[in-house]
Amino acid sequence: MKKHILLLFIFMYSFGFSQKYPQTDFENPLKIPLVLSGTFGELRSNHFHSGLDIKTQGRQGIKIYAPADGYVSRIKVSQWGFGKAIYITHYNGYTTVYAHLQKFEEPIEKYVKSIQYKKENYQTGNIFPSEEKFPVKKGDVIGFTGDTGGSGGPHLHFEIRDTATEHIINPMHFGIFPEDTKSPTLQKAKVYALDNNSRINQASKDVVLNIKNVGDNKYVTNRITANGYIGFGVNAFDRLNGAANKNGIYSLEMNVNGERYYYHDVETFSFAESKFINLLIDYPFYKKFKSRFQKTHKVKSNKLSIYSDLLDNGKIYIEDGVNYNIEIIAKDFKGNSSNLKIPVKGVPNNTIFSSKDTTAYKVKAKNFNKFQQENVTIAFPKNTFYKDLFLDFKVENGVAKVHESTIPLDKKFTLTFDVSSYSGAEKEQLYIANVTNKKYPRYVATKKKETTFYCTTKTLGSYKLLSDKINPKISLLNFKNEQWLSKAKTLKVKISDIGSGIKNFRATIDGEWILMEYNHKRGILTYNFNDKKLVGSKHLFKLVVSDNVGNTKNISATFFRK
Repeated sequence: MKKHILLLFIFMYSFGFSQKYPQTDFENPLKIPLVLSGTFGELRSNHFHSGLDIKTQGRQGIKIYAPADGYVSRIKVSQWGFGKAIYITHYNGYTTVYAHLQKFEEPIEKYVKSIQYKKENYQTGNIFPSEEKFPVKKGDVIGFTGDTGGSGGPHLHFEIRDTATEHIINPMHFGIFPEDTKSPTLQKAKVYALDNNSRINQASKDVVLNIKNVGDNKYVTNRITANGYIGFGVNAFDRLNGAANKNGIYSLEMNVNGERYYYHDVETFSFAESKFINLLIDYPFYKKFKSRFQKTHKVKSNKLSIYSDLLDNGKIYIEDGVNYNIEIIAKDFKGNSSNLKIPVKGVPNNTIFSSKDTTAYKVKAKNFNKFQQENVTIAFPKNTFYKDLFLDFKVENGVAKVHESTIPLDKKFTLTFDVSSYSGAEKEQLYIANVTNKKYPRYVATKKKETTFYCTTKTLGSYKLLSDKINPKISLLNFKNEQWLSKAKTLKVKISDIGSGIKNFRATIDGEWILMEYNHKRGILTYNFNDKKLVGSKHLFKLVVSDNVGNTKNISATFFRK
């Protein structure tokens, strides 16, 4: 009898703790149906998506609830990125993160605003309250959903992190996932010639393969011929039930003649490694066509920890006279899968020679590299590039072309313009701009010295010195000068700049600094009259807006309020 009880205990223990992560510790932080606009590990610009983007029915102001007991351990308000964000440390070893909030729950909101008014700055930097400051119980309201920071629309960005390591973990592993019965969609495949001796269809060029859906989530391509080392990649997305969004897949696998050569999944990763997404995807193709192929082979410089079961890093050596059956399997978190089969026939390599592009600027990736042409100098620290290459660098009509933006960089490089030929007045209005897109030049943070201007950037492309002589614009939105505003809840102003862009602004009422929240997507500043009690009925509003070269615009208006 005792033996049976022991066996039952072992079985129950194994079953209950077979999961790597707790399944019932956390609840959905929103009390509305769980519908996602973004999944964990999705391929984003230069990083993996670090959480779940939960749809909020196109609305702001929905209550956010603590999914478990804990305490508010960090708060941050920034103009970009996460916008208004709150972090809760829980007693089970994990921290949850909530971003793009409209506002915090009242005690926290009051605390944050006191810091903003003390600093006279909307952006707070990191705030680390004591454990006793804001304890929370499961189900407590901690804030309200919004659209602040780099958000593309109202939603809640939700993360779960390991408190000790700060590694981000897919929240779906904790039992927080929506209904999903749909398999991933495979759109195209690509085959890569991995060295100078590799051939695909008797050429040394990479080839995009059109794929055919033959039903039941199975896809095929036409047969290709090859010789030497080749690799593959797929363009794929996943959809969840209840949403039309194209989300990311969870795992990607490749088998060659039934043997696994490649596997990765997005269970967890660290922020430090997220940049290596540019080596996971076909970066040049993405920069040119805004479409991402995930490669099923790993390059030497790729330090991502998401891989397992790699055979020869996913590279396949094709021998003459041998047939290969390539199978690529894409899955979502719930295990729904799609299967692609690519037949490959090994043929002789009959190409006599291959050409190689060269320029006058040879980059040794492990060395410091510095080049100069006319009034422009470029300097690359060691290991800025992931491999050696010939750099295309030229200066024409004042435009410094530093290669194409199709090569990812691991570090920032320095671009310096000699400005000794400009007068002092001219230099005040000059700045460095990225002009790769001629129609939409972008200001690059410009450091100014007496005879040189310089910037640091991780983006290759074209750069030029531009001049900005135009002041920013300011427009009063919901009030006019000499107007009564007794019933108004807010004061709104629109600001804009067509040159170097807005750098900062400062607003006051009756000479005292006021907090104006800046919606940079709409260019609107908003002041909430509940922030402080005004004395008297007549008040003077002033606003000063500056751009990135120091051009300023001032406006003042009188209003009345009881």
